[in-house]
Amino acid sequence: MEVEGAVGWGPPGRVDFFIRQGEAAAALHLAFAAPDRRTVDAFHAAALAAGGTDNGAPGVRPRYHANYYGAYVIDPDGHNVEAVCHAAGAIDRI
Repeated sequence: MEVEGAVGWGPPGRVDFFIRQGEAAAALHLAFAAPDRRTVDAFHAAALAAGGTDNGAPGVRPRYHANYYGAYVIDPDGHNVEAVCHAAGAIDRI
């Protein structure tokens, strides 16, 4: 969805996340749920290809919980962006 100065994303029929133009007050940590580990891997690869900086390669993060599989990048504006899969028994990395 696009509105003046902002854009939103979400599944069909629903917008879950909006961003708008402007100056950020502080660096953010944004985490997006991924349906599987392959999506986390693809997010990380695409973010690096688009100019992001690695801030944590895809992998299991057992300090959060046994099925926490996440990847982190710093975007060009300095924000920490994460994709995470919480699914039990999710497929291994590709």
